[in-house]
Amino acid sequence: MTPIAEPPAENHVNDVNDVEHLDAFHDLLPALARALDVRDIFQHLSAVASRIVPHDEANLALVTDDASQFRLYASTRDGAPEMVCRGQGCPIGEADAPQIFDTVPGPERGLRSGLSVPVRIDDQMVGVFALFSRRVRAYSTRDLTLAERLAGYVAVALAHQRLAESARQAAVERERSANIESSVELLRAISSVLDIRTVFPRVSEIANKMLPHDRLTMMFHDQHGNIVLEAASTDEFPDLTRLVKSANHAPDADFHIVDDFRTATLAIVDPPDLRERLVAAGYRSFLIVMTRARDQAMGLGFWSKRPQAFARADVAVARRIADHVALALSHEQLAGAAQQVAEAQARAAHLESRVQTLAEELELKTGHGRVVGQSPEWMDVLKKATQVAATETTVLLSGESGTGKEVVARFVHRASARKGGPFIALNCAALPEQLLESELFGYERGAFTGAQQPKPGQIELAAGGVLFLDEVGEMSPSAQAKFLRVLQEREFQRLGGTRPLKANVRVVAATNKDLRKAVERGDFREDLFYRLQVFDIRIAPLRERKTDILPLSDSFLHEIGKSFGRPPAGLTHDAREALLLYDWPGNVRELRNALERAAILCEGGLISAQHLSLQGSTRPFHTVTTDLNTVERDTIAQVLHDCHWNKSKAAKRLGLSRTQLYVRLRKYDLERPPA
Repeated sequence: MTPIAEPPAENHVNDVNDVEHLDAFHDLLPALARALDVRDIFQHLSAVASRIVPHDEANLALVTDDASQFRLYASTRDGAPEMVCRGQGCPIGEADAPQIFDTVPGPERGLRSGLSVPVRIDDQMVGVFALFSRRVRAYSTRDLTLAERLAGYVAVALAHQRLAESARQAAVERERSANIESSVELLRAISSVLDIRTVFPRVSEIANKMLPHDRLTMMFHDQHGNIVLEAASTDEFPDLTRLVKSANHAPDADFHIVDDFRTATLAIVDPPDLRERLVAAGYRSFLIVMTRARDQAMGLGFWSKRPQAFARADVAVARRIADHVALALSHEQLAGAAQQVAEAQARAAHLESRVQTLAEELELKTGHGRVVGQSPEWMDVLKKATQVAATETTVLLSGESGTGKEVVARFVHRASARKGGPFIALNCAALPEQLLESELFGYERGAFTGAQQPKPGQIELAAGGVLFLDEVGEMSPSAQAKFLRVLQEREFQRLGGTRPLKANVRVVAATNKDLRKAVERGDFREDLFYRLQVFDIRIAPLRERKTDILPLSDSFLHEIGKSFGRPPAGLTHDAREALLLYDWPGNVRELRNALERAAILCEGGLISAQHLSLQGSTRPFHTVTTDLNTVERDTIAQVLHDCHWNKSKAAKRLGLSRTQLYVRLRKYDLERPPA
């Protein structure tokens, strides 16, 4: 702002005599004496001052505490900005002298000239008093002198206001101290509740006696560093539960104050309309203090509908309140942790009891296999089966052949809400492709040659119950595509049919193949694989759960004895040793077959190691697998050679279906005779 020379006398308003000026000054005294806040009487001050120095707008700007900028304190216009000058370019020092200028802020308001004079208290500048006019060169040095006298009156009012504010603040501090002491016991009582969120409005009510506010919130940081609002004293903004901070925002570790939401820069990027929502609800200022609840950082936020409601002097009180809330939360977390441990123990005990009950129920159903075993691996299978049984989730049982996948599938059926429905089992590898589809989906009359009558498929027969698909990896591509619809849409069509039928079944599938590798080779649909593998239960081979061998042996011998009418006398020590040393490539199925053969050979006596006829009992597993694959390949190749590569004859001699044989031919690259 550039000082200019005094305008010609004819451009000034000098028709007010000194007596009138004196009367106007005297009119100011009663108003200033009664006012506890200059802002309350600023419009009246401007009206009286216009009789002394005519103007169109009056402003009072005060220096901030750090003396770095001017904050607009009072004005005769509405919607004034909070800061009239900020940053390093703010000429605080230049305002220390009276000035007349013709370059003024707010040209859109038509202001053309103005003057400013410093406001001093005890010879220290605390602000500037400025008058503006819509006329060019409206002010003279005489007006500047009168404005200085007006600034003196304003200074007296500000000094009076500060004294009153100091007295009020001292009274507030005394009241706060008394309230803190009187509220400690109540806050301690609150800290004993199981969930502080249920009494959070009461916490706010108590805290209001110490630090006035309109809303109290409890906040935490989530794993991404964003703010999660856990509790609030009012039900405003019910959808406002999470605030996303800007990436470059480094929050104050102790506290943060927002003087006015209307002008402050917020470090929140989501929701983007946060400022507008807060201001629309009437909120203007905010104070947050940080503390810790056990190992978790916590923030307690105080929200006010008054601008500049909080100052640094409030931080100590706010932190003390926050510490009480954190103490209550710590108690809650400790109680919650103890409760979770107790509940987990109770769930584990209930699950074990449920597993035992289901196993006993299944044992009563003859011909379905017995749920025998106490190894950690086997118990883990049964626990998972019990957990998933309560849902309608599709289950995939994976494991080597003979590990007991159908036993587990029946266990899931027995433990589910569908236990009153049928359990239908279908081996996908035991049927040729066309027959598999007709068995699975059923067919309509005339669907193919020989289809004289419609026939429901296994899906329909399993309605209300469980459909168990064994060796699902052997399912043909055509059947895979059709069965995918059953899992996705819960409907299917019979062969030759045109209307969709509802599939009210729960699917439990089983495989002894690595379906992931089958997907990679293109032998199995990827989308079907993921539909089946919603809940995967791996059943460990018998060699990985040796502690189950002898209990299983006793159970099998008991069953065999019932069927023979003459149970064996038992197992010799060397027989037990042999059972434990053998690797059981055929798993539980091989164990039962070996015991049944031995029971025949022993003729009611003790079963010895010789009766068991176990070979290669100490071979490592990877060697067993390699040898079995080699033996299987060589056997198939020899039979094909003997049958002159007639695949139908070879499949019959090997005891395989054509589908099973073709799968193995692809596996061992034996689809064509050697050249």
